[in-house]
Amino acid sequence: MKLPVAELHIHLEGTLEPEMIMALAAKHSIELPYSSIDGLRAQYEFSSLQSFLDLFYANMMVLRTREDFHEITMAYLQRANDCGVRHVELFFDPQAHVERGMDLRDVISGIREALNEAEENWGISHKLIACFWRHAPASEALDLLRLMITEKHEIDGIGLDSSELGFPPELFIEVFDLARANGLHVVAHAGEEGPADYIWQALDLLKVERVDHGIRCLDDEKLVQRLVAEQMPLTVCPLSNIRLRAVDTMADHPLPSMLEAGLKVSVHSDDPAYFGGYMDANFASLMESFNFSTEQLTQLARNSFESSFIDDAAKQERLAEVEAWANQH
Repeated sequence: MKLPVAELHIHLEGTLEPEMIMALAAKHSIELPYSSIDGLRAQYEFSSLQSFLDLFYANMMVLRTREDFHEITMAYLQRANDCGVRHVELFFDPQAHVERGMDLRDVISGIREALNEAEENWGISHKLIACFWRHAPASEALDLLRLMITEKHEIDGIGLDSSELGFPPELFIEVFDLARANGLHVVAHAGEEGPADYIWQALDLLKVERVDHGIRCLDDEKLVQRLVAEQMPLTVCPLSNIRLRAVDTMADHPLPSMLEAGLKVSVHSDDPAYFGGYMDANFASLMESFNFSTEQLTQLARNSFESSFIDDAAKQERLAEVEAWANQH
């Protein structure tokens, strides 16, 4: 029995494996700047968040139809099921697809159909979160959110992602106010490359329910105290942090310190096609470096479900699965 977990920090477009990129490019007669899968994989050495984002946005142009979004979502969910994921809160970047001329209805319906199939086939529950680009004008995010609300697109929440430095959360207050007023959940990337102050802003100005990444909180003791007191969820992505040079090596990763401090941290894969692995690989790397005890692993799994947006009854069912796993180990 695999450790049951919720995956709460996962970008759909970041699950686009090189093989699928090449296949979709061939399907749509798109000429890529590399001629082989190995040539594409050679691009996956990143010096920073921005160097990754440049390739990330270039590659997603192969997603052209509702069927493509269904296919990529099902491929991710199959891997997630194999890794023990029992609930997923999936991010997607609506601006990336709208600006390419795609109909948002095709994007969302393709994703939703796959999510529903995975729930039916494997019992993986789900939420869908639209992440807005922080490097684009906040007015663009606001206009798109208004459209999504008016057209009643099936989303459960909004997030904030992309380039962090120089784009503080305070720029997006109006967007998040509108989302909350319409009953949407709100999360935001903060404190990955950006300073601890961005986490304060996400909490106080955007009023987020969950902080994505958040590892820079350790730079501010008062912030740590607050996050612990409020049990504010932090979705930490270990392999991502290493590949984007936010942390030097896994042995240097702050996750054990965060867990020890009483922070509500959980483990996620972020953009697994680009960062060296899905949930199983993230846990394997952590185990190799830190040899977590059964109790620590159980706490991380418990935190993941407690940090999710599923209702209390479903949450208790998932937590019972975690306890069953713990009792076997």
